[in-house]
Amino acid sequence: MTRFHATGAQRATMGFRNILLAAAFTATVPSTAVLAQPYPNKPVTVVLSLAAGSGMDSIARLYAEPLAQALGKPVVIDNRPGAALMLAAAAVATAPPDGYTLLVSTSSAMAINPVLYKQINYNPEKDFEPISLYVKSPFVLVVDPALPVKTVPELIKYVKESGKPLTYSSPGAGVAQHLSMEFMKQRFGLEITHVPYRSTPQSITDIAAGHVNMGFAEAGASVPLIKDGKLRALAVSSSTRLGVLPDVPPFAEAAGAPDFEAVSWHLLFAPAGTPKDIVERLHQDMKKIMGAPEMQKKIADLGLIPLDPPSLADTRAYVESERTKWGALVRKLGLEGSQ
Repeated sequence: MTRFHATGAQRATMGFRNILLAAAFTATVPSTAVLAQPYPNKPVTVVLSLAAGSGMDSIARLYAEPLAQALGKPVVIDNRPGAALMLAAAAVATAPPDGYTLLVSTSSAMAINPVLYKQINYNPEKDFEPISLYVKSPFVLVVDPALPVKTVPELIKYVKESGKPLTYSSPGAGVAQHLSMEFMKQRFGLEITHVPYRSTPQSITDIAAGHVNMGFAEAGASVPLIKDGKLRALAVSSSTRLGVLPDVPPFAEAAGAPDFEAVSWHLLFAPAGTPKDIVERLHQDMKKIMGAPEMQKKIADLGLIPLDPPSLADTRAYVESERTKWGALVRKLGLEGSQ
């Protein structure tokens, strides 16, 4: 048998070829280290629909630090208010679905505006994946203290029997406070004229001043006036009591209407298509953080209702029920596409 003996030059050439082949193979096979990089490996940004200093912002900054600890990476709060809470939603709708850009939004952007506005730059049903429903933001049914009513049944009776026209205020047509009052009017067959304002503070102070008879008001803005006796609180719009107003009953209880609830909410979303394991991880982290007693107390102290975040399936079902409820009311009021 003849044996092949490579010369030094041939051995050098073969070695060089082997190096090239190895390099080519390495280039076509992804690095195991790259494939195995866990989520997250960079900061996570949470885009908020409301401005710094709002209740949404205060709560997000409360959980940003423990969420960062749970993830092992910084959590950055990015406030993008504007366009009736739709600016933030539109930005996150087109973000990469990789878990690094999240959205906190509300019933206005996700359940009301899609019917109220002629055109929006996102699809609330198709562009987002719900992660965590952690807060309900109720309204307080307040009246001018000069009005001769101290309970919801007395108010309903007074509205029906009063010979003079009565009015209610809100920060604008189509906002949650406006629709909450219309929800009450529809439920009990009441006639009350809407007086829209351009800001929440003015819509509330004009009730205290006697220019308007009543309204569903944000708790944070109305509680000081209630405690000073400048407004009379009859009920809260949530199905449970509000920590900062423990003596004020839920509207459902006060009016004998167990199905009545008219609240806004804070919900953490990811762009649609975000991997299920990332969504599940974020859901579990938020459930642990938001369900902690100290976090629940801090949220209650802000005049909001803390939730132990429900399951992902229950969260999706809740959002869908809210879209159905508010969308139907907007259409019934003839406000579809009015903005």
